[in-house]
Amino acid sequence: MSSFQRFLRGFRFAYEGIKYAFDTQRNMKFHFVVAFLVFLAAVILGLPHWDVLFLLLAVVLVIMTELINTAVEKAVDLAMPELHPLAKIAKDTAAGAVLVAALFAVVVGMVVFYGPADRMLRKAQEAAAANMPGMVWTLIALVVLVTIVIETRFSDRGKLVRPSLLAAVLAALATLIAVIAGQTIVTLLSGTLAALALMVLAERKHRELSSLLLGSVIGAAVTLLAWLWRGWG
Repeated sequence: MSSFQRFLRGFRFAYEGIKYAFDTQRNMKFHFVVAFLVFLAAVILGLPHWDVLFLLLAVVLVIMTELINTAVEKAVDLAMPELHPLAKIAKDTAAGAVLVAALFAVVVGMVVFYGPADRMLRKAQEAAAANMPGMVWTLIALVVLVTIVIETRFSDRGKLVRPSLLAAVLAALATLIAVIAGQTIVTLLSGTLAALALMVLAERKHRELSSLLLGSVIGAAVTLLAWLWRGWG
């Protein structure tokens, strides 16, 4: 086997490791979805290159530590199938590395998106009209209707993800609070509360994580687009 073939073989093994982590680890799926949404927001907001570079660094760090965490867990399970205090310490320490990387990514995201998000929210607030309460309930009803239509249409389509109605409403409420308040700190707080509620739902396994994420995207997107269209109209 030539050195080039060994090089390609190493790439294949690395790909299989990443694929295994993505297929078996729910957190890895979550990281990839969040990374996609983060870079999509970066493109929409037109962030400068250095900001995108910091976001890329944070995302790579989180995914890398999650891969290491998965490797440590499997190695510990192989070496120590039964419960052992040292095995627990090894797994907890590896999970702690992921947590540190995730916290770093959150801080980077807050620093990078604070300015653009603040400007966007102020523009959205300027588009507000006098009939605020009626518009709020109209948007909530629109989100519920769109989510039900999508969920009903995809209910018999095999393995396609069905959006969570509760997640859509939570995301819609968080988005409404953000655009009405027009303050970035309020946006962060409302988004954090919505994210915590979704984490509780996912932890209790009321719905799959993909269903919650899809519902959240639908709720936030429909609300924001309807609000902006209202301001442009």
